[in-house]
Amino acid sequence: MEEQFSQYADIVLPLAVPQYYTYGIPDKFNESLKPGLRVIVALGKRRLYTGIVRNVHVIPPEGMEIRPVLDVLDESPLVGEKQMAFWEWIADYYLCTVGEVYKAALPSGLKLESQTSVFAKEFIPENIKLSAQENELLLQISESQGITINKLLASATGRGTLAAVKHLAELGLVSLEENVKETYKPKQHTQVFLNSQWEDETQLSELLNRLEKKAPKQAELLQTFLRMTAFENGKSTIPLVRGKLLAESQTSQAILTALIKKGILRIEHEEISRLGNMDRRPDKPFTLNTKQQEAFSAIKDHFTRKDIVLLHGVTSSGKTEIYIHLINEYAQAGKQVLYLLPEIGLTAQIIRRLQRVFGNRIGVYHSRFSDAERVEVYQNLAGIRRSGSPEYQIILGVRSSIFLPFSNLGLVIIDEEHENTYKQFDPAPRYNARDAAVVLASMHQAKVLMGTATPSFESYTNAWTGRYELVELTDRYQDMQMPKIDVVNVIEARHKKLMSTHFSSVLLNAINETLTKHEQVILFQNRRGFSPYVECNDCGWIPYCKHCDVSLTYHKQSNRLICHYCGYSIAYPKGCSSCGSQDIRTRGFGTEKVEDEAKIHFPDARIARMDLDSTRTRRSYEQLIDNFEHRRIDILIGTQMVSKGLDFEHVKVVGILNADNMLNFPDFRSYERSYQLMAQVSGRSGRKNTRGTVIIQTADPENVVVRHVVNNAYREFFMQQLAERRNFKYPPFYRLVKLTLRNRSLALVSQASNRLADDLKRTMGDRVVGPEFPLINRVFNFHQKCILVKIERDQQFSEHREQMRAAIAALLSNEEYKGVQVVADVDPLLNETDIYSYPFIQHIYPYLRPARLLHPPRRFCPHPYQTARGLRSLLFCY
Repeated sequence: MEEQFSQYADIVLPLAVPQYYTYGIPDKFNESLKPGLRVIVALGKRRLYTGIVRNVHVIPPEGMEIRPVLDVLDESPLVGEKQMAFWEWIADYYLCTVGEVYKAALPSGLKLESQTSVFAKEFIPENIKLSAQENELLLQISESQGITINKLLASATGRGTLAAVKHLAELGLVSLEENVKETYKPKQHTQVFLNSQWEDETQLSELLNRLEKKAPKQAELLQTFLRMTAFENGKSTIPLVRGKLLAESQTSQAILTALIKKGILRIEHEEISRLGNMDRRPDKPFTLNTKQQEAFSAIKDHFTRKDIVLLHGVTSSGKTEIYIHLINEYAQAGKQVLYLLPEIGLTAQIIRRLQRVFGNRIGVYHSRFSDAERVEVYQNLAGIRRSGSPEYQIILGVRSSIFLPFSNLGLVIIDEEHENTYKQFDPAPRYNARDAAVVLASMHQAKVLMGTATPSFESYTNAWTGRYELVELTDRYQDMQMPKIDVVNVIEARHKKLMSTHFSSVLLNAINETLTKHEQVILFQNRRGFSPYVECNDCGWIPYCKHCDVSLTYHKQSNRLICHYCGYSIAYPKGCSSCGSQDIRTRGFGTEKVEDEAKIHFPDARIARMDLDSTRTRRSYEQLIDNFEHRRIDILIGTQMVSKGLDFEHVKVVGILNADNMLNFPDFRSYERSYQLMAQVSGRSGRKNTRGTVIIQTADPENVVVRHVVNNAYREFFMQQLAERRNFKYPPFYRLVKLTLRNRSLALVSQASNRLADDLKRTMGDRVVGPEFPLINRVFNFHQKCILVKIERDQQFSEHREQMRAAIAALLSNEEYKGVQVVADVDPLLNETDIYSYPFIQHIYPYLRPARLLHPPRRFCPHPYQTARGLRSLLFCY
């Protein structure tokens, strides 16, 4: 008989489903269940999930079996009403589901999911014939007395493990059970105390005498405890942590356990915070100079009229100190502040500056923290705090910080607002944290300050058209001079024999002079690895990824060729697999090769590399930045990580080794990104005391981007590029939505994409471009085809989103296209991992100026947009 309920709850599950699921509320939860709480619910035959209660009502759903809420995990809501409304806005705007937003928003430790455990039956019939694999699995399950499917898969040596377990279950030899596992465990200190009956000195002395005769090891441990613990009036005043006691006494846990069993000592467990705690008192912010004070006053004045201000300040103009003064005012008013950064690497340096002023009131949140640490930051803001954990008022974090449970948000600061790392590429929700943070702030009636030396075209357009207020800082802090920028023509330098590998004589001389003066150098090459690909010098053979249509990148440190898309790798080839030649050569260069060459040119210099390969962990980021900041590194070689807002006092020379691979990139944003990267990395030079030098190596010194970087003329560059953006229907005048269809079958992808494009064109007309194959049309064995939708800014975007959503739903409801994935990306950033088709590039060729490619490819394949070689000819200009 179906259970009857008086109340029902709509539940958000961490799944890509468009609707909420309705569950019945058992009577025992009627009083306690409310929106924002986590609950355990069942879905399907066995699976258990942690859901979030969206709302509670009394209307039963019709025509379906109602399952009950199995358990309630929280006493107070973990997700507030404004937070849930923010999730729903992201799902609506970025064409995804609330379940996908939920999955991204909460740390993994707060999303409990069931694990399937396998148990062997006590009686196993002898006449059942099993395969060798099934026998081996049955033995493993019997010995373990219950093992999870995940552990079985991890220990399996071959394929077919799941099928074998299923067959064993069908034969009745094993049973399957679902259990919800709590992954987050609070950190605890185990403290040791002396029991009260032994606090009398006479009794304690007699006890020690008895122990020395019968149990000398226990007496020794007790004496160590008494020596390490302070007493006052016979009572212990300092609890002793168990680990310290055992380490000091050099004894075992068994001896401590014996004293506890005798009632001499006792232990108590206390939950503590994993998060750092500052002991010293915070300092006052530095005094602003005249220019900074003028900008600070202008920002506050603008906030009385508008909620969003763009601070356009040249590199090293002191923007961070303005942020600190503004944060201080909002914190003193009792408001919460969110300080967004584009890169984890920046947090190590900036957190020290902020902690100096705000002490324990500031928390840090990013993906390099352990999941347990992220859970504690989340719970801290939700009002759940552990012993020793302060109440956070200021959060410093990367893009995922916008999902934290703010209750009294007053100010959002978006530093380096132009950075593309604010955009989430995969998986859904594919949101831009900069834009989403503006919506979050509006929900809290908070103010937004965006800061950068090189604004994005979208933000600068908003400032020029009056949607944002604009404040400009045109002078560097303490009247420091902007760096001197020299441009080296590498083609001319090669003809004159003035190039040594990838270093011009101008750059080598500047580095030598800088090292002589015991100052520092940054070398920028925006490509990691040793070389982008290797090639047979006789026949032109290039190793490709077996799963993706890309060439493999050579990494010398591991001596392997690696795919930067799926991770597939092979050993460095000893010979050509096509013609057998031993003449395999590297082509192009990345940061590893620059590091190797720098060590040859400057053998006495201390050289380090900062890229994705060398900074896999949070500690490696922090250690690298700390070493460079304290001058334990002379030359720092890096990708765009080194360009993002880092402040190093003794950097005199910055070298941009190859500006052309940015300038000639097949992307409508290539000139904008090139200007931003070159201007930002140039700004790391000469930040204190002396004027710095920047050396840009390029084959096209007359390029409009290079000229504007040299002249520090952002406004002129912006106005020139804006006209071309308008002509070719790109942001900031148009919104872009990219729809990517994926499947292992090329024919099915083509058929489905044509069907979807036709449906969209019927309602949206020539706003729909495509479908076309991307340059890289197979990734991880999935073929893909792209449709680009261009929508005028003055159009009702919500209507067009609904049209796209309806067309996608209609396509996927067709049984013929059931296996096709449709990925929607609103406001995409077209970059090297997401390049449009060759016909698409032809469409924007007038904008990209293809004549500026250095030379045609030596060998063109029949379909250059479908091969790694065709891609290489466009991407790697050397």
